[in-house]
Parts: sequence; structure tokens; C-alpha cells
Amino acid sequence: MMERGYLVSGRYQIIDTLGEGGMANVYLAEDTFLHRQVAVKVLRMDLQHDQATIRRFQREAKATCELSHPNIVSVYDVGSDDGMQYIVMEYVKGEDLKAFIEQKFPLPLSEVLDMMDQILSAVQLAHSRGIIHRDLKPQNILVTPNGQVKIADFGIAVALNDQSATQTNSLLGSVHYISPEQARGGMATPRSDIYALGIILYELLTGKVPFAGDSAVTIALKHFHEEIPSMRALNDQIPQPLENVVLKATAKDPDQRYQSAHAMAQDLKTSLDIDRANEPKFVATSVDQDLAATKVLTDLPAATATSELATLQQDEAATPKPTASATAKAKKKRKWLPWVIAGAVVLVGLVIGLIILFGKHDVTVPDLAGMSQSEATSSLADHDLKVGELVYENSATIAKDLVIRSIPGKKSSVKADSTVKLVLSQGAKTYQVRDYHDLEYSEIKEKLTKAGFTVKRKNKSSSSIAAGRIIKQSITAGKKVVAKKSTITLTVSTGEPTFKLRDLSGYSKKNVQDYADDVGLNVTFVEEYSSTVESGVVIGTDPAKDTIVSSGATVTVKMSAGTDPTSVSSSSSSKNDSVKTIDKVIPITYLANNSDSSSTGSTTDDSSSSSSVAQNKITIYIGDENHNIETLYRTMMISTNTNITLSFTVKNGESAQYRILRDGELYASESVTQ
Repeated sequence: MMERGYLVSGRYQIIDTLGEGGMANVYLAEDTFLHRQVAVKVLRMDLQHDQATIRRFQREAKATCELSHPNIVSVYDVGSDDGMQYIVMEYVKGEDLKAFIEQKFPLPLSEVLDMMDQILSAVQLAHSRGIIHRDLKPQNILVTPNGQVKIADFGIAVALNDQSATQTNSLLGSVHYISPEQARGGMATPRSDIYALGIILYELLTGKVPFAGDSAVTIALKHFHEEIPSMRALNDQIPQPLENVVLKATAKDPDQRYQSAHAMAQDLKTSLDIDRANEPKFVATSVDQDLAATKVLTDLPAATATSELATLQQDEAATPKPTASATAKAKKKRKWLPWVIAGAVVLVGLVIGLIILFGKHDVTVPDLAGMSQSEATSSLADHDLKVGELVYENSATIAKDLVIRSIPGKKSSVKADSTVKLVLSQGAKTYQVRDYHDLEYSEIKEKLTKAGFTVKRKNKSSSSIAAGRIIKQSITAGKKVVAKKSTITLTVSTGEPTFKLRDLSGYSKKNVQDYADDVGLNVTFVEEYSSTVESGVVIGTDPAKDTIVSSGATVTVKMSAGTDPTSVSSSSSSKNDSVKTIDKVIPITYLANNSDSSSTGSTTDDSSSSSSVAQNKITIYIGDENHNIETLYRTMMISTNTNITLSFTVKNGESAQYRILRDGELYASESVTQ
């Protein structure tokens, strides 16, 4: 035992004792480097010189280190302090699932399903790495105060891969959760863990294990001979589909159980669905119970066999007594019965011993990941194994023609001369990029994202491609790439180019024309007399400065003709022929639509940006002294309700007119008079 305050390896200060086990003691400690509480598992002093135990202890740490999962207790450090082997693990506050059930039962079905989903997720990861727990039970599952579950103690899983540990004549793990094949000395498989998970689910739903007895043998025999007791008889609120999950997981024949923890999780998720309410009860196909029973009796230790013989003798005593002559013969036979039984026990032991001595020994499947086929073949031969079937899968991490994994997985215990299936990489899955020009960005983005691409967007105005459609792509059409490793940038049209009209006041006619040529505007020049602006200089524009316009729009520029040379009287005498300018303010209502548009030239990553505001295209025609109603006056883009000012040049007594279209449809039309 370690004293409080002891500093393990100069870092982990012992605070308290958490528990004592057959192989190790567990302490609560403070990590003085990272200032956090941890659990330190220390190999017992009487085992510190047992090399087989030390190897088992170290392999437990290695196995758990390979399993990074939120529902598996993490291992932080492994080391030795003055000859003491230790493992530093995550300290999980809370209690084990056994105590949790005893305190909180009955549990809501939704909570049961959530806890099982966490457990199954963790077990699925372990199985995918070739690690079988072999001792799943509530005592090895911890529950945090917020309801998170974490599986602990992968020591047995590692011990079974150690050649020093034998499976024959051993009842591994806790008998209440052990699968029939494990109990009779068979090799554990992922489906053995599935059986234990079914028993755990039964206990979560009923508050007790399905089988009880005075001895481990009695309980083990019940796992062979008896059906799982009806849960619905104990609680009719348990729906039949949920009971079926337990029945399928605990089928006597491993082939009739779920083939993976993932498959069990998927079935469990829908077990409360209304459309499964009338599901019939699951009934497994019967197995050869006599054969199973024989195997149990022959595989049990001598003490257990004696107990079973006693049970057989009690059954014999309970039978009706025979006649006098039969009794006499029976007495004569009973003198020989002990010798017959003893001989049978010796013979069975001899047969088992010969099988163990001369039969094929167990070997461990090596880690073949990343090897070539020839390297894997050589490694398997070194372990008395052979290459079996070859299958191919895509892999983004393992190079082509190298081994992804083996079946059975690494560290699995199998018989010598067994064949091992190799899963070889055929390289990363490639995706052929197509031509997305002039296609809707939103549709292509969704398709490429599902394929695994990182999609980025660059906005650009275009007078030929409609807003929201793709102008160009960064990866050329026809090229094959690995989607999950590729980023594609799509340049998307925001519609016709728009910009603010510059203040042209004070410009000369040439300056105005140069500006118009640069930005793509059409210009109409008109002259007006001005007593304040010198001749040949801009008085103002229509539309006014800072108005949002697009390339191709027409702007009317008013140039000063200088001071009006005519007299006031002359002006009065020709009043009927005078020309006037009329300004009219027209409100235009913005109409929201689904066009995909955003600011010109910006580049965004669509995984984090929001959609830009759509715009309306406004087209204006005017008819007055200087404009023809059939000729385009100007266009503009709006994204909010906007007021525009139109200036009309009309003679006294005459009228002008205008026509406005919004997104190609007539919005307003009117005649304007003085």
C-alpha cells in the first residue's frame, strides 16, 4: 500500500485509495505538473517480480492507449517507480453502473437507450481495432454525475492475447455476463462481447441479472440450457422490439446474435418507434443443448466436475425405487459405480491433456497494417499463420497495395496454421470533377460537400452569367482528385457590375467622356444656361452622384452654356416656346427573391458565411425633349426600397413620360407635365 503524500516518479502525489484488486491497487493522485486529479493503478508488490504479470500489466496500458474514445477511460502515462509498475489514467468521478442501477432503478427507457448507445459506440471502436474486452459487466463501466459512461479495465482483453494465459478449463470474466462459448473454454469473439451487452441491457431494464444460482457452475449451465426470462412479464411497459434487442444479443448461437456493436446500436435506436409496435417476439433457432452441456462438464475444473457428479447422484436418488430383484442387481452395480465414475473422470482428463499437449496451440495475430502483401505473408508465417482471402478497400491514409487491417484483427488469439484475411488498400477514392460553368452554385456546392470537398466561393460580377451561377472553377473539368484532400474554389456571378456614380460637377466634357469609357457608361450631354457655372463645365448629372448604377447604363450630363444672353422681355415674349426642367421623385419597392448574390470580388468559405442579399434589376426609359421613350435611359440594382429622381426637359405646354421595369416586368409608367 502507498502512503498518502507519496510522490510517484516525482510527479503524481497520492491522495487516497480508490480500490484494491487481484492484480493492482488504484489510488487517487494529483498530477503536480498539470494540476489535475488522476487515477494511478499500481501493480501489487507481491507481483512486482512476476514477468508474465508485468507484461500483462504493460499490455493493458498499451491496449487502452490505442482506444481514444469519449466513452473509454483514457490512459495518460505508463512507468515504473523504484521497481513498481504503474499506469496513470483519467480519474472518473462518479460510480460504477452496478451501483448506479441499484440506486436509480427503475430508469426511464430513454436514459437506458442513451447509456447503451454510449457503451456500444465504445465497444464498436475497440472491436474495429481488433480488441475484445471479454469481461464487460456493470462493475467495469463508470457513470459520471452528468450521465456519461466510460468503459474501464481492458486488462482481461490483453491477458487473453498473452500466450502465458490459457483459455482451456477457465471461466473468464464474471459468470453472470459470460457467453456460452467462453464458459466452455472456446475462443472469445466480438459476439461474445455482444452477449455481455445483452445481459447488461437486461439488467438496466429489469434491475437484475437474468440468471442466479448458488455457484458459478449453476449459473453457467443456465446460460446454456435456459432461455432468457421474459422482461415483459416483469414490466409490461417494455415494448416488444426492445425486448427483442436483448433476445437477439443473447442468442445461444453466436451466429444468430448481432454481428457488430454498431448493428445492435442501430436496432436499439428504433426500438421505441411506433411503427415497430406490433413486432413479433424474436425467437432464436435452437442449438444442440446436449452437446453444449457435454462440453461444459468436460471443460470445467475437477472441483466443478465433482459438484456436477453430486448433482447427478441427487437426481438418481429422486427416481422411483425398483423391485426387489432389480434392487439386488443395483446394489451389485453400485459397488462398481464409483470406480466407473472415477475412471471416466480420469479418461476425460487424459483426453483433454492430450488435446492440449499435442493439439494446435494458440497464436496471436500480428499487427500487419502498412505492410506489403509479401511482408504480411512473411510476418504471418513467423507466427505460424497463413494468408487467406484478399479483399480490397479504398483508404485515404494507407497507400495502394498495402495492408489496411487483417481479419481476425491484430492481437486476436487464433489456432496455429489458421488463415488470416488481408484487407488491402486500393488507394484513396477519387472523384472526377465535371464542368460546372453556368450551373447553380447552391446545388453544386451541396453535391461537392457531400463528396468530401472543401468548397470555397469567390464572388464576381458578370454581364453574361446570371446571379448565383458559376463563372469558373479552380479545378479543371475531367480531373480526378481525392475529394477529402481537395479544396475547390468556385467563382460565382453577382449579376451585372454595379458601382456608385462619381460626382462629375466641374468636369469638362472630355473628362466626363473619359470617365464614362473607363466604367462602361453611356453619356448623353445636354446644355443649360447657368449664371453660376462657367460655360463648358458640368452643372450636374441625372441620375445624381452616389446613385448605384451598372455598366451599360445611360447618364445624362448637364453642361453649362454660360449666362443666358437674351433679355427678360425677350424671354417673356417667347414664353410659349421656353424649355423647362421637371424633377420627379419616384419610389421603387424592393422585391425579395431567391437570387444568390453578394459583394463583388469577395472570397468566402461557405462553411461559415451566410447568403448575400438578393438584388432587383431596375430598367428605366424616359421620353422628353432629349430622350426617346424606346431608348434605354439607365439601369440600376437595388436591394432595399429606393427613391429615384428623374429629370425631364419639356417645352411649355408639352409633356414627358417614363416607363420603369423591375426584373423585366413593368413596375410604373406615367406622363409628366409642367
